[in-house]
Amino acid sequence: MRGIRILEIAKEELSREMKRVGASEEGIKRMLPKGEFVKIFLPGIPYTIANIIKQKMLSLGGETAVSRDTVKGGEGVTDCLILGTGKQIEELITYLKEQPFSTLREIVEELETVRGNYGKKEWLLPFPRHPLAIRGKPLIMGILNVTPDSFYDGGRYSRVELALNWAEKMVEEGADIIDVGGESTRPGSERVSVEEELRRVLPVVKELVKRIDVPISIDTYKAEVARLAIEEGAEMVNDISAMRFDKEMVEVVREREVPVVLMHMKGTPKDMQENPFYVDVMGEIYEFLLRRAEWAMGKGIKKENIVIDPGIGFGKRTIDNLEIIRRLPELKSLGFPILIGPSRKSFIGNILGGLPPEERLEGTASAVAIAVLKGANIIRVHDVGAMKKVVEVAYAISGEEDK
Repeated sequence: MRGIRILEIAKEELSREMKRVGASEEGIKRMLPKGEFVKIFLPGIPYTIANIIKQKMLSLGGETAVSRDTVKGGEGVTDCLILGTGKQIEELITYLKEQPFSTLREIVEELETVRGNYGKKEWLLPFPRHPLAIRGKPLIMGILNVTPDSFYDGGRYSRVELALNWAEKMVEEGADIIDVGGESTRPGSERVSVEEELRRVLPVVKELVKRIDVPISIDTYKAEVARLAIEEGAEMVNDISAMRFDKEMVEVVREREVPVVLMHMKGTPKDMQENPFYVDVMGEIYEFLLRRAEWAMGKGIKKENIVIDPGIGFGKRTIDNLEIIRRLPELKSLGFPILIGPSRKSFIGNILGGLPPEERLEGTASAVAIAVLKGANIIRVHDVGAMKKVVEVAYAISGEEDK
């Protein structure tokens, strides 16, 4: 796949995208008012094809922003930004299907796939013992850190019985999934050994499966930890590295046939917040998740077992985190459930004048509400009871329940 995606951006961001594509100022002024409709981004299109698309959209009353060099023809390529109504896009696709270019057929196929993905609202997460359906309203994933040094609740649940009691409370408050983690991934954190991580998480997972009736996720990037946790009853792997840090992880996920969360992160937890920078934050995240999902499926992992996560707070500046949440619907074009975890993260504290994690509940509620309105499918949070209420209200406001 080329990485075609439907953009979900305001006018100001649309103007910026046109400038990045290379459109002229005059062209931007002319096209911007039409950008209230469907906006589809096509990367790396040959000049010949781009000109066909542009001319057809113009004839339909739509627009296509391309590099100013496209008119010169030749062998170059350009990004394209298509602006049009749903009807105009359908007519464009019909027209392109009739053209003799093999490249166009590939583009049309992906366009149709992306549009279908974007409108998808239901998924079935095939947990081995507790399959869960997502039908509009997001699921709640409760965070259970059995670590001494997590950024918010480090040490609070490091004793097994305390961890079990807290997990039971989260389930009572409405958690659909419990995510157990034995290594802090806060900025600047050091890695722990496989043995230490197993010592922390296995007793909790082993007992938890006897006491709760919801799926347990294991938050780890280590294949051995994932394998043994699954043997004890875990039904999902939440891998912050998108299965990059441990080459054996893909085999564990494939052989056990459990869902896996593929998350975007720049660097490692130790260095991810050392001056992270993006030219196009959503484009880079989209491309990364697309390639990791394609790689995973190429290794035999079923599409229905993949969940994606843009990685709020992992190698991101405050402005990046805000843009990710604001443009979250773009990730729907990939066709996988979207997990997002803004809970008590640093960007919330930064917005609120430097508030510490324990004072970020209201800010988290705001971020969660917006994420729901933007189409998140799983919300990963510390405060299940409070955020369950936020999700209920935000989802009701979204009007999706009435559709």
